[in-house]
Amino acid sequence: MPHKIGFVVVSSSGHEDGFSARELMIHAPTVSGWRSPRFCQFPQEIVLQMVERCRIRKLQLLAHQYMIPSKVEFYISESLPEYFTPYQAERFRRLGYVSLCDNEKTGCKARELKSVYVDAVGQFLKLIFHQNHVNKYNVYNQVALVAVNIIGDPADFGDETNITSREKLIDHYLGHNAEDPALEGTCSGKSDYISPLDDLAFDMYQDPEVAQIIRRLDERKREAVQKERYDYAKKLKQAIADLQKMRRPLDLPLQPLACPNSPHHQPPTRSLPQPEERVTENRLADPFLQEKPSSLCLDVSPQRPTVDRPPPATDPPPKTHPESLPYDERPLPVTRKQLGAAVSEAERRDVLGDEAHRADTAGEPEPLTEKALREASSAVDVLGEALVAGAYSKTWSHREDALLTLHKQLADTPVGTPKEDLKSMLRAAIFLVRRAIRDIVTPVFQASLKLLKMIITQYIPKHKLGRFETAHCVERTIPVLLTRTGDSSARLRVMASNFIQEIALFKEVKSLQVIPSYLVQPLKASSSTHLAMSQMALLARLLRDLGTEGAGFTVDSVMRFSVQALEHKGREVREAAVGMILDLYAQHRALVLEYLPPDDSATRRNVLYKTIFEGFAKIDGRPTDAEMRAQKRAAAEEAEKRKKEEIKALQGQLAALKEMQAGVQEKESEATKAKNQDTQERKVAPPNAPEIPDNHYLDNLCIFCGERSESFTEEGLDLHYWKHCLMLTRCEHCRQVVEISSLTEHLLTECDRKDGFGRCYRCSEAVSKEELPRHVKTRDCNPAKSEKLANRCPLCHENFSPGEEAWKAHLMGPAGCTMNLRRTHVLHKTPVLPLGKGPAATRAGTSGSKVGSKIPTPKGGLSKISSRTYTKR
Repeated sequence: MPHKIGFVVVSSSGHEDGFSARELMIHAPTVSGWRSPRFCQFPQEIVLQMVERCRIRKLQLLAHQYMIPSKVEFYISESLPEYFTPYQAERFRRLGYVSLCDNEKTGCKARELKSVYVDAVGQFLKLIFHQNHVNKYNVYNQVALVAVNIIGDPADFGDETNITSREKLIDHYLGHNAEDPALEGTCSGKSDYISPLDDLAFDMYQDPEVAQIIRRLDERKREAVQKERYDYAKKLKQAIADLQKMRRPLDLPLQPLACPNSPHHQPPTRSLPQPEERVTENRLADPFLQEKPSSLCLDVSPQRPTVDRPPPATDPPPKTHPESLPYDERPLPVTRKQLGAAVSEAERRDVLGDEAHRADTAGEPEPLTEKALREASSAVDVLGEALVAGAYSKTWSHREDALLTLHKQLADTPVGTPKEDLKSMLRAAIFLVRRAIRDIVTPVFQASLKLLKMIITQYIPKHKLGRFETAHCVERTIPVLLTRTGDSSARLRVMASNFIQEIALFKEVKSLQVIPSYLVQPLKASSSTHLAMSQMALLARLLRDLGTEGAGFTVDSVMRFSVQALEHKGREVREAAVGMILDLYAQHRALVLEYLPPDDSATRRNVLYKTIFEGFAKIDGRPTDAEMRAQKRAAAEEAEKRKKEEIKALQGQLAALKEMQAGVQEKESEATKAKNQDTQERKVAPPNAPEIPDNHYLDNLCIFCGERSESFTEEGLDLHYWKHCLMLTRCEHCRQVVEISSLTEHLLTECDRKDGFGRCYRCSEAVSKEELPRHVKTRDCNPAKSEKLANRCPLCHENFSPGEEAWKAHLMGPAGCTMNLRRTHVLHKTPVLPLGKGPAATRAGTSGSKVGSKIPTPKGGLSKISSRTYTKR
């Protein structure tokens, strides 16, 4: 955004004592500025160096009241010449010149503020002053400059061009004006906006300390507006307006300046000023800038950059009220070292509060300007210039009266009036209504709504103008009304929203289905939170009233709008979008899911989507993630409790086994003695006597796969069962070690998660209940055979020959189960006795998840060797 650029004075061609060019570096009400030497030669020049290389956007000169140059030229340069001397124009590029008024009409009692809009890049600016205007006060033929102001951007800020945008061209040809009373209170926010606080008039006619306070308040106000703290911004704005009304008492009227020895010198008198002087004094007290028409003339060749200027006037300018002139064309009043009054937009709006009082004495509204006549020419032809002038008046009471008069005029229009006249009146009225909807004054805004409602509900049905005219009224006014739903005033926001909802339910408008199409237009991520929230609330209310069937709203349009609203910058808007999606899901579950990403862990990392999917679960009656986590936590605590109880029971069993082991050792010692005796007896026994089997055949032996190893101690067998035995596997759900042959029964009857499995009637295997319907429906599984005809492997899902030995062949053989992951382990097998030839081949049961069971001893008895349940440690 362009702002004030600081500068220093590099050189000047000369100055009068006490009025150095360095005075131009200070902007304050008490500065005197620069004056040329007395009876100097022309031209005079001053060279300024800006604090940085910048793109100059605006130059302002505050001329002296009577030491006025006839013309001032502007030059710009990137750097100074190596041997800089006055009048040297090398490396300087000419921008153009401005002519200054001779000030005769004001009696040399007003200073002229000249503003020039340029677009030039550089760091050095040279001003050349030409011959002075002759008047009775300037007895030494001097020229002077009270102040100079430079406004621009750093040169590297961007490569923005001055090409007029499409919107500006449209506004230009439609006659729209940023200072339109109906648009007062809006914020520009454009990159080329220049703050009034950077204007030269603000510093020159404002106390420096107060000016600093106002700047700080203005900065806070901008921050508050960006954060949408509009109430706080209004308070700051009012504080700024109050500070700008601090004025100092006026001094005596200006007296001619001359030396005591000059023949033109006369002593000042204390008499009352003449009538012309009184007018000047009154203008000084006026809060608006004093009028002083002046033309901006530039002599620029085609090869040189140009300075913006208005077309030259062919006739002398008529006398015009200062308020009707552009801001930069109003000259400033002059005072002798006193604090002047700078005009701000806030003060202009404050005057609105007194317009009601002035309305009684103001009489008729002011005539239409030429621009207003061009803009409202069609309405003037139909409604008359007096009524349109009231609608365009700067006094809000006139604007309100014009709308009320038009309301009565349309309501009293007799039936039978020609259709063309009726349509012309309607379109002219809509033109004024559309303008009045933008008005910041509440009574005018209310009058516009009242007139629009009457046109739609009474005027059109009464004269049977048809749907086309109704559509014209709605399409021309609803977009403007929607923008007012984001107004900084909560009262205006509510009024606009309620009116749109009311008008959308009228039968004349409901059948058009126009308003829903405007409400579901996507929100911009950077749009105002007030505007977005009003649109969301209005859409939600109309959805409840109209539904999504044949009323303009569809699930597609609403979901597209809501999904995009999830990306809005405002938290309240995103939360409202979530609520709208949940409401729509309750009615159209399947359709809503099509516009959302899949419900997975990646999507749920987004808090909004997590909230949406948990809301869906509540609507469907399913447990949410939080509830499922609570259930899993309770189940884990219960499992941990059962595990501790099992460990306690196993510890008791272990103690009993140790006691039994002590008894066995005693018996073994006795058996050893008996063995020695038997050895001696064998020596004398016949050679064909039957051998007695060794009772240590189970040592270092796995009773499941038949492998024997010296490492198979108690701990070694535990490790073998846990990781390497080819006949065993670990349950993926409870981590217990079970026989592969009994894995299916374990999952269905013993596993901690047995409730989550069901048996497939086709393959007889355990399948997760969530997958069981799809598993049964696809019929891809291999059918199982009867247990008498074949065994069924739960790993590779293949049928093979029945019997216990067939399990060993299938799980341990080289051509066996391909899904048994433990086959990759290098096994060091020992010879295994065939079934029925030795006790090692006898397996301890075919079902259950307990590793270890009862096997026959050589004498036919039972010996329980282990009842430990192997779980992951």
